Amino acid sequence: MPEKQPEPHYLVVGRVLRPHGIRGELRVEVLADYLERVAGLEYLFVGPKHRRYALKKARPHQHLLLLQLEGCEDRDAAEQLRGAVVEVAQEDAIPLAEGEYYHSQLPGVEVVTDAGEVLGEIIEVLSLPGANDVYIVHGLRGEILIPGIRDVVQSLDVEAGRMVVHLLPGLLAEGEKAQHKR
Repeated sequence: MPEKQPEPHYLVVGRVLRPHGIRGELRVEVLADYLERVAGLEYLFVGPKHRRYALKKARPHQHLLLLQLEGCEDRDAAEQLRGAVVEVAQEDAIPLAEGEYYHSQLPGVEVVTDAGEVLGEIIEVLSLPGANDVYIVHGLRGEILIPGIRDVVQSLDVEAGRMVVHLLPGLLAEGEKAQHKR
């Protein structure tokens, strides 16, 4: 029996806003920092089932990206993709510089304070336009939201699976501080 292939990992590059014109072009909100690389890709993956589409054309347009995908030939087909996430296969993404990481690598990373207290592990990363990332950490204290800013995140070693944070005043609920001082 052949070995089961590992499921490919995907990186989000955008979200389909709506059709553009009548020939199946898509208006895509860009959610990645490397927009220029999308045009050089052969395939993109769209929607929750990661349907693979050959990329016919990609061009910037008014802070958005217009995409033409093989098999999406008219406005009706484009309308079916409204709201869908557009992704690339992780192996097609640009190589990262030292110290850079993909959000998909962070769930499971242990978070500890600079005083040595284990807070838990990252379960999700919130990335909002115009704002810093927020790491959602689950542990003995429940859910903690850690802002991805230099004053808080002291170090992050993805390979070792460890993030060291400095807790600024107000990051934890007052009841939690009193509870853990006993």
